[in-house]
Amino acid sequence: MTTRRLPLTGVRVLELGNYIAAPTAGRMLADFGAEVIKIERPGTGDELRNWRLKQGTTSMLYRTINRNKKSVVLDLRSDEGRASALELVRRSDIVLENFRPGTIEKWGLGPEVLEEANPDIILVRISAFGQTGPMSERPGFAAVAEGYSGFRELVGDPDRPPVRVGVSIGDSIAGMQAAFGAVMMLFDRQRQKIAGAAEAVVGSDHSFEGRGSLADRTVDVALNEAMFSVMESLVPDYSAFGETRTRTGGRMEGIAPSNGYLCAGGKSVVIAGNGDGIYRRLMDAIARPDLGEDPGLQTNAERWERREELDEAIGAWCAQRDVAEVVDTLEAAGVPAGPIYTAEDLVADEQLAARGMIQHLDVSTGEETKTDVAFPGITPVIGGSSIPIDHLGPDLGEHTDEVLAQLGGKRPEQD
Repeated sequence: MTTRRLPLTGVRVLELGNYIAAPTAGRMLADFGAEVIKIERPGTGDELRNWRLKQGTTSMLYRTINRNKKSVVLDLRSDEGRASALELVRRSDIVLENFRPGTIEKWGLGPEVLEEANPDIILVRISAFGQTGPMSERPGFAAVAEGYSGFRELVGDPDRPPVRVGVSIGDSIAGMQAAFGAVMMLFDRQRQKIAGAAEAVVGSDHSFEGRGSLADRTVDVALNEAMFSVMESLVPDYSAFGETRTRTGGRMEGIAPSNGYLCAGGKSVVIAGNGDGIYRRLMDAIARPDLGEDPGLQTNAERWERREELDEAIGAWCAQRDVAEVVDTLEAAGVPAGPIYTAEDLVADEQLAARGMIQHLDVSTGEETKTDVAFPGITPVIGGSSIPIDHLGPDLGEHTDEVLAQLGGKRPEQD
């Protein structure tokens, strides 16, 4: 447990989210000191508890994404659950949700109700396609949104159907944007307070009676837009030049040589030799100065046209050497290169360990306690190393009594 004062200390977040997107945003806020109260349905809780479940009742995925939070069980479809939730809203800074648009409205917890309960509240909403527009009411997970964003079309090999990356990248990026949006609105709200725009009122340390309606403080994150936002110049290149990008496997369109290469022993490396000077050093390192000096290979555009030839030469060199030799040789030559890690490599990595990025905790599966389990650390780093994880994702309803006793009853008049 850290005793260090964290940047979001004093901020209270009510998380009405399931799966990965909103919980990722909540995790990021909790990691840096916010009190994140996660509301879970009775009986089953967040469905993530059962995703990739290897043993017991709670998955490592849930423990990871919901670390540093409190779990409170409420039935938001009931009058009692709704009333308790509104009490928590009155004492919170942010409400975070990722249900299908219209869901919290059906439960009697729509924006108007939230604003009536707490005129200062910031609302962060994550959905497949956003809260407005002709597709807003459609359901959809990140896998679908990745397709709509243009992202999925570029993942995989050109002679095969598009593939999915091995993590929930759409949910994670949307969660990051939601966390940024929440902090951005907190900053704006606090800036108004400092400027004398409003007076402090009942609530958390950061609460005040701000300007504008809740609509002005609503962060609307769409999964497809979050992925679209990282597509670089995909649309401008099409709009300006009529160019339609295609899948390039392990390469990046227009950049060469840069790819993954199989080494002796069955492991692979990534080599990025696409800078003009770096390219020539790479060719010298693999004993192919003829390619390095070739006048038709001095720019990225030229190298891209001959990418197969270059990859064949680099691949043949790598195949005769293990990963360590390849990386050491190229590092000495000033060529960016590195191993393609497995989970086993990650937990043994000295760089990650030096910055506190692998943290060991005991964790219950619901049936037994696993000791000294490695978990990813908190990013970004502040103060030189990763902040220690306070606690892993809680048991279902672990904090219900504590939170409702503290916040869910009648508030003291002096509060």
